[in-house]
Amino acid sequence: MKLIFATRPSALARWQTQWVINALQKIHPDLVCEEKIITTQGDKILDKPLPEIGGKGLFTQELESELSSGAVHCAVHSLKDLLVENPNGLTIGCIPTRGEVRDALISSKGYTLETLPKGASVGTSSLRRSAQLLSLRPDLHTESLRGNVDTRVRKVLDDQYDAIILAGAGLTRLGLDHHVTEWLSLDVMLPAPGQGALAVQCRSTDQTTLNLLAALEDGSTRKAVTAERAFLSGLGGGCAVPVAAYAAVSSDQPALSVVEGLSVISLTGLVISEDGKKVIKVKGDGTDAIELGNQLACQAMESGASEILKRITIH
Repeated sequence: MKLIFATRPSALARWQTQWVINALQKIHPDLVCEEKIITTQGDKILDKPLPEIGGKGLFTQELESELSSGAVHCAVHSLKDLLVENPNGLTIGCIPTRGEVRDALISSKGYTLETLPKGASVGTSSLRRSAQLLSLRPDLHTESLRGNVDTRVRKVLDDQYDAIILAGAGLTRLGLDHHVTEWLSLDVMLPAPGQGALAVQCRSTDQTTLNLLAALEDGSTRKAVTAERAFLSGLGGGCAVPVAAYAAVSSDQPALSVVEGLSVISLTGLVISEDGKKVIKVKGDGTDAIELGNQLACQAMESGASEILKRITIH
């Protein structure tokens, strides 16, 4: 049996694809796997902020086209980069155990979020991070940061920024986490929906591939990220909006009760204005991931999230 994986050319994308391949081959020793490297629009356009050029779909569309055409069997993505709706005929075949969910701050000068001097420049590619940062430190100056993870780290080490903020999962996977000056707690910086999780996409009719991928599925991670993505979807599912969400499942959080033998999902969602001045935070528990995400999205909209999102769309 042979599987062909579509992957982007970045070091992180290649690492993630190789991790999935290695994990599958440990379970299925006779499985032959190969990579097909595909350069996406997001890899090509590096001189503009992501919200200006289309956001998440820029990193996935070409890989999804290869899947739909039958040229490859699978595509490995960072789940936070995937749109909340799968294209026709495609599905997420498995979501392995989640990695690091927190964001991390790196500064060559050793600054932390608290010790950054007034007016310091902080690089980030994310409206979500920028808005939460400005909510905590309105005196800071955020600047667009593009490039692969290793490129971004190199830029701050070369003092192009006083600090940068990026997803911790990419740093740990590439062995770059020793550069981290401060791990930002979830109380300080809530992550993007699905952050830290991988998604292996395949064709929904490809039962052979689905059966192979099933061995890597982690049920708790699937429930958690489904709730987070349902929250995002309930808000309109936009790619370039300052929306954050994090869910924990009772099996991960022993303090949570278990209702009638079902895992309890505890979800926190956040919508924040670009300048960080208006923050809407909602929390809730439930046993149905999609229902919980939708409920909290409705609460957020009733609390004023619709007005924040409308301004982002207009802008």
